[in-house]
Amino acid sequence: MTTPPVTFVIAGSEATGGAGVQADLRTLQQLGVYGAAALTCIVSFDPKDGWNHRFVPIDSQVLRDQAEAILADWQPASVKIGMLGTVPTIETTRDILTAAKLPNIVCDPVLICKGQEPGAALDIDNALRAEILPIVDVITPNYFETCTLAGVDEIDTVAGLGDAAKKISELGTKAVLVKGGLATPGDNAVDVLWDGSELVEYSRPKVGTAGVSGAGDSLATAVSAGLAQGKSLHDAVDAAKDFVTAGIQRAISANTPFDVVWQGE
Repeated sequence: MTTPPVTFVIAGSEATGGAGVQADLRTLQQLGVYGAAALTCIVSFDPKDGWNHRFVPIDSQVLRDQAEAILADWQPASVKIGMLGTVPTIETTRDILTAAKLPNIVCDPVLICKGQEPGAALDIDNALRAEILPIVDVITPNYFETCTLAGVDEIDTVAGLGDAAKKISELGTKAVLVKGGLATPGDNAVDVLWDGSELVEYSRPKVGTAGVSGAGDSLATAVSAGLAQGKSLHDAVDAAKDFVTAGIQRAISANTPFDVVWQGE
């Protein structure tokens, strides 16, 4: 029996299934990669409060226990980091990955979710910069996260996305994939990769006019899946862009005020 490559996911649970580790595992399964996940937090929407997030962090020792079990069982070919949510969780994740010395670490840098204290955003931003970015291979910030990490108020051109990607790389990350998405001017959703030596644009026609939950999670996870399968970074990003664009085209609706990317056929 052939064993598929394994991706070690470190991310939060989002109970409705549209984002977080639920979207990560669906993405990996669809792409032929085995996902083993350690939960960092539990997020549940509050339908009585405008679908804001109720956020509960996982104790750091519980995160360590999950990672211990995963790493004793598998030799991951890549890592996907999603929402960490607290400074202790960021520090614990740093310790786990520093000790494990795993390849192909992809970070989707979730800075804050609705429902957390506003002051937490700055603490998480600072901790991610100091503890996580220097140990990851690829970071995949969305428009808001790109502006925050690059220290700019807004970005209104594709060239500006590239400049921001270069600036973020100065924090220690080997490669930066900036997700312009719907914020990109014009008819195309453009993501820009700075691989440490050149800028490459990945452009696809925009799908609709509203953001779709789970798209960013799925893109970063699809990149990690491609790297786990031995693809080059450029090929992994290109395939991930196709995968997520198709998932947005197949988006499904429920009672939330936003649609959800669907990774299936």
